[in-house]
Amino acid sequence: MDAVCPTPVFARKNVAFACATLCCLLWGSSYPAIKSGYEIFQIATDDIPSKMVFAGYRFLFAGLLLLLLAIAQRKPVARLNTRQYGQLALLGLTQTTLQYAFFYIGLAFTTGVKGSIMNATGTFFSVLLAHFIYHNDKLSYNKAIGCVLGFAGVMIVNFNGGISDFTFTLLGDGFVVFAAFILSASTLYGKRISQTVDPTVMTGYQLGFGGAVLIVIGYATGGTLRVHGLASVAILGYLTLLSSVAFALWSILLKYNRVSMIAPFNFLIPVAGSVLSAIFLAENILEWKYALALVLVCSGIWWVNKVKKGSE
Repeated sequence: MDAVCPTPVFARKNVAFACATLCCLLWGSSYPAIKSGYEIFQIATDDIPSKMVFAGYRFLFAGLLLLLLAIAQRKPVARLNTRQYGQLALLGLTQTTLQYAFFYIGLAFTTGVKGSIMNATGTFFSVLLAHFIYHNDKLSYNKAIGCVLGFAGVMIVNFNGGISDFTFTLLGDGFVVFAAFILSASTLYGKRISQTVDPTVMTGYQLGFGGAVLIVIGYATGGTLRVHGLASVAILGYLTLLSSVAFALWSILLKYNRVSMIAPFNFLIPVAGSVLSAIFLAENILEWKYALALVLVCSGIWWVNKVKKGSE
């Protein structure tokens, strides 16, 4: 039976959980990769336009790679109607262009610690929005407990000392939270589009279009990007590959699963990012907070997906 209809395999919990974990590990690895990229491409910390150009090329190439893969698989890349092209353009503009523009600007006016914590609010937005949009994805006691545990894990991994001087700025923290909301809302919109457009084709178009707009904005505001040897090509190639794989796989997972079941895995991203940054950027990893954060995050995911006996 499964051989005749292979796609629903992503609706199986064990497969969905494994794929969601892989996506978050890939996205987590992007933190040290992007930091290394800034260094290799010699992009200054406050040079937001150049960062947009860098991100734009990453997503443009990832989108083109996915569209080439879709063509190789004989998927309907060009057989879309005007309405569908418009939907994909809107998805790219929100999920990639706007989200990353707000995120980069916000990150320039807040600390990395606070930025990571504020960005994790996207999981709450996803679960809450799904509650109001989907009849079969209502907020429950287990989901609330899971989100609180996951967020606690994210906070622990990001704090080096005590919670002191925790102020909120609109241009910094507010923009990061707004970016998280845009990503959550656009992800739900993408789930809707994926019901009529192949997820690989959808992701390819949205990444490609969103990346192209980021490049235009970056160059228009004074950004530059110069290749500095083979290392530049290698780091951009890796970021392109991880983006194409992670975003395409995530879109497929959302097509076949409830948002509230998949979204909490996003709590793994900052934890994975911290651990991988410690490994690849020679930072200290032998701290109790990493183990505790991982336990809390995994517990949160378990609680969100805990099903009462007698229900599905």
